[in-house]
Amino acid sequence: MKSNRIPSAIKYIIGNEAAERFSYYGLRAILTVYLATHFFNPTADPSLQAGAEAKANEATHFFITLNYLLPIAGALLADWFFGKYKIIVWLSLVYCVGNLIMAAFTDQYSFFMLGLILIAVGSGGIKPCVSANVGDQFDDSNKDLISKAFSWFYLSINFGSFFSTLLIPFVYERLGASWAFGIPGGLMLLATLLFFMGRKHYRHVPPTGFPRANFFSINVYAFKNRHKRSDGTPLLNVALEKYNPTAVEGVKAVWKVLLLFSFVPVYWMLSDQSTSEWVIQATKLDLSVFGFTLLPQQVQAANPVLILILTPLFTGVLYPFLEKRGIRFNEHRKLLSGYVLLLLAFVVIYVLQVKIDAGQQPSVGWQLLAYVLQTAAEILVYLTGLEYAYAQAPASMKSTIMSFWLLTISLGNYLVSLINNNMAQGGMLSHLHGSAYYLFFIVLMVGITVLFGITYFKKLVHASDTPLSV
Repeated sequence: MKSNRIPSAIKYIIGNEAAERFSYYGLRAILTVYLATHFFNPTADPSLQAGAEAKANEATHFFITLNYLLPIAGALLADWFFGKYKIIVWLSLVYCVGNLIMAAFTDQYSFFMLGLILIAVGSGGIKPCVSANVGDQFDDSNKDLISKAFSWFYLSINFGSFFSTLLIPFVYERLGASWAFGIPGGLMLLATLLFFMGRKHYRHVPPTGFPRANFFSINVYAFKNRHKRSDGTPLLNVALEKYNPTAVEGVKAVWKVLLLFSFVPVYWMLSDQSTSEWVIQATKLDLSVFGFTLLPQQVQAANPVLILILTPLFTGVLYPFLEKRGIRFNEHRKLLSGYVLLLLAFVVIYVLQVKIDAGQQPSVGWQLLAYVLQTAAEILVYLTGLEYAYAQAPASMKSTIMSFWLLTISLGNYLVSLINNNMAQGGMLSHLHGSAYYLFFIVLMVGITVLFGITYFKKLVHASDTPLSV
């Protein structure tokens, strides 16, 4: 029997997500600048500033790396052994402990970083479980309401992100670090309590146990037995002697998607600098906008607002407009367009840095333009990648391929962390300060964009495959 009611459990999940995202993005809003000014260059010595900024960027990107690496562990533990509810509750408590340690030890670097790592474990581990838990609440009677629930879920993420990015820098400026890191901890505790309050309303999908035919075991078996491969046949065909054809074909499909994913880590190397390096750049800009003076950490609040504005414009206006004029804006074209827009955003940031290096103080309005371009690129790349991954992967491999998508974010941030570590240690990249730093990434992204265009030239020109609506 059809139902037109959203499951009662959804309100607890949405409330949990809004509070958790407030906590996470509030912390991230001030993290890079706090590390640079409080731990790495507390005396504001100009000769130490470049190294301090590199160390702060390294730590921030390593934190993001963990956040997008650990979802694999959280998903596997939930799906195979413990179930989503237990993993969310247990790791939310770890998350709260991390917040408590950070707020209590804002002057002790070792404990502060321990708290940050615990937050990464909690945030990363629950990430795939919370979103999957939304879908679990629906059955055949109300499955047509899932998209509506996910729209609210997505809105709650950006709601929490926007308000925390505006509020927490203000709290830090007026009340200090303990309050600024303590309030996100309080919101995470609220998030945990909200989720716990809904315990009697959730539909629980029991764990399945360890699956024998999984992506890793099939690949390992094929590689170990590669000597059995017949000439001209795919390597994975070797696994057919042990695994069923459906599972093996699923693994082949995943590898096809991974080829597309291989270009994406460099995109994230650039895009996620909007919450770290760009924030440091904002400290050197004229922050007056329409009579208001922003704090440097508040500028990044433009991203969640722009996501809420641009996403319906793209999906409801731009894509249908192009389709009506015979332009098949398929996933390859969307990704390429996103890469180009991100390049343009970095050109704006590079020009700003050139002016800063020359002793000028350009307007933050130009950085806001860069955020518009970066957010448009994010919609084209992130949402397209999610849907492409889900559409192309077989049912048995959907969790695996979604985890690989999150890994592209983790890998991109890890590479940026390594680059900043090399700079801080005086390595071969130590000359990448000021505008040279941004020029390095522009050249890198140009290379990846050209390579992507060459690899998918036919699909970009003819768009002969079925387009996806994002």
